[in-house]
Amino acid sequence: MALNKLRQLDQDSVGITLPKDNVRVEGLLGENGQLQGDQHAHIRHVGDGEWTVELVEGLEP
Repeated sequence: MALNKLRQLDQDSVGITLPKDNVRVEGLLGENGQLQGDQHAHIRHVGDGEWTVELVEGLEP
């Protein structure tokens, strides 16, 4: 099991890194390995120490 560190982003939020291989499998990276376009995700707290992350498609900027 891979472990990822939580990081302080600013006063109001923290972040966690998603492994690029996992993001690549979803088809979200271009040939150069960079994230393609604007991507949005819904993060839901589902229980003690457990969250789900769901890619949201079709949002207009």
